[in-house]
Amino acid sequence: MHLPSGSGRLLAALTATALALGLAGCGEDTPDAAPTPSASALITPGNPDSRNELAGIAAIALDRKYAALYTFTGSSGVPRNVVATVAVDGTWRVDIANGALGGSSDVSIVRNQNGVYQCSLSMTGAPVNAGCVHVAAKGEKVPRRYDPQVQRLFRQWLPVFTDRDSALAVAAVQPLDGAQGGSCYSVDSISASQDQPVDVGVYCYSADGLLTAARVGFGRIQLVRQIAGPATVQFPGPEVGGDAMGMGAPDPASTLEPSIPVDPPTGPATAPSAATG
Repeated sequence: MHLPSGSGRLLAALTATALALGLAGCGEDTPDAAPTPSASALITPGNPDSRNELAGIAAIALDRKYAALYTFTGSSGVPRNVVATVAVDGTWRVDIANGALGGSSDVSIVRNQNGVYQCSLSMTGAPVNAGCVHVAAKGEKVPRRYDPQVQRLFRQWLPVFTDRDSALAVAAVQPLDGAQGGSCYSVDSISASQDQPVDVGVYCYSADGLLTAARVGFGRIQLVRQIAGPATVQFPGPEVGGDAMGMGAPDPASTLEPSIPVDPPTGPATAPSAATG
C-alpha cells in the first residue's frame, strides 16, 4: 500500500480527540484510572535492588489496561501526539502523529491475535483509502523499514525487563521532568551484540505499571492523561495487501508524472539503406 505524503495526518488527531472527549466525560479534572493491583503487588520505591524493582513493575505493567495520551518529541524538536491503548483482551494499538514518510504522515501500529499491523487513515481530498498492512507475525518485531519505534516503549520491552537474566544494567535515577510520580530507571545494555535487547535510556513508571515518561535515543515521551482501557482495540481501516508505509520521506521522483511516449511519425516505412564498405 503506497501512500502519498500527508495521507494519514488525521489519524492521531482523531484518536487524541476521542481520548480527550472520553476524559471530559468523566466529569472530573483527574481521569479515571484502570483498577490498580493490590497493595502487596505494588513496588516500594527505594528498594536497593533496582534490577528486581524494574522486573517487578514491568510484570505489573504487562497486566495494565489503559488508553493514554502522550506527547512525544523526536529529533525534529517538535512535540506531537501519541495515543497508546492496551485493551482488556490483550490487543493493543499505538497512534503516532507524523510517524511515517519522513514525518509527513500519521501512522498506527496495531497488534491482535494475528500479529502486528501498520495502519493509515484516508485524508479528505487525498486519493488514499484507509488500510492496515500485516507487517509482523505474532511475537516478531516490526521490520525496521516500517518501524516508527515509539510503540516499542509501551509493550515490546516489558518481557525483557521482567527477565532478570536479560543483558541489562539497571539503576534507579531521579525522575525525568514531567514524570507523574512513581520511579525512574536508567536502562543500559551489557550485551556484546550490536542488536541491543532494548532501547537504552530512562524509563519511568507509576506504581501500578503505567509508563509516565521515557527518554531514549530517538526521542522523549511524557504522559498527559489516561483512562481505563477498552474491551478491545479496533483497526482504523480494513486489512489490505501491498506494502506498508516507509519511515523515510518519499522519493520526490516517485511523485512525478510518468513521461508520455511520443507516437512514431506516420507515413510509409522506409527501408534502411544497405551499408557500404
